[in-house]
Amino acid sequence: MKNDEVSHDAQPEALKQEDWAGEMGQKWLASLSMFEEMIAPIGEALLSRATYQKGETVIDLGCGGGATTVAIAQSVAPTGKVIGVDISPDLVAAARERAAKRGATNISFTCADAATVALADAPYDRLFSRFGSMFFEEPIRAFAHLHGLLRKGGRIDLAVWGPPRDNQWIMEMMGVVRNHIDVPPAVPRVPGPFAFEDLAYLGEIMDSSGFSDMDVVAYDGLQPVGGRGATPEQAVAFAFASMAVGRLLNDKSDAIREAASRDLKKVFARHHIEGEGVMMQGKAWLVSAIA
Repeated sequence: MKNDEVSHDAQPEALKQEDWAGEMGQKWLASLSMFEEMIAPIGEALLSRATYQKGETVIDLGCGGGATTVAIAQSVAPTGKVIGVDISPDLVAAARERAAKRGATNISFTCADAATVALADAPYDRLFSRFGSMFFEEPIRAFAHLHGLLRKGGRIDLAVWGPPRDNQWIMEMMGVVRNHIDVPPAVPRVPGPFAFEDLAYLGEIMDSSGFSDMDVVAYDGLQPVGGRGATPEQAVAFAFASMAVGRLLNDKSDAIREAASRDLKKVFARHHIEGEGVMMQGKAWLVSAIA
């Protein structure tokens, strides 16, 4: 396994396991453009690293609203094809609508749990996932299943979040929350956004599920919280409506929520760049391995 950096430190952020088939999928859809604009640079870096070729068949795992699925379909056209898989029926419906508007004919979508999904046209050449692989309750079993959907020698490409301490956007937001409520410590290696911050753990999963030659590069860059051009006020509204900050404060008093909102607005104002948005540092691992 090759990697730029390995982290073993547990982080204090407590993020509840998310219901992507229900509430979280609906929240993602409600703020779809904002989420997509926030993580688009990382998705573009992963697509560039994957270097898809015409004629390849690809699974887009956790395809969300279908932005990456459409991009992959364009790369493998006209003879290649891509299937987007997501557990959220709301996001799959949005992805189908997007693909139809683009006139893409080499795309299909299925609403299913990727840990058990059966795909009639398997095995595929490639598997891609932009932040859709960190939520499996039994990751070794899930990745072993995904391994079985790829042809021998096929390749998997993943983007997963690096350590929280290297992701300014989550550290500063959670810092605001901790100033107002008690936040229990996170449990390392549990399903959630930062499940694979520890590359040694991810390596164990890959090895145990049949993948080999894991290779990792780090992505570091600024991300527009709340989407491109968002004001600090708009970024606060996005965070409260759609992110862990809002979920942690959801059942608190109006006074606590209002105080946290004011503090978060101050944080975002420090990072606001006119015409660009609330730009905060993010770090992800771009991971590839061979089936």
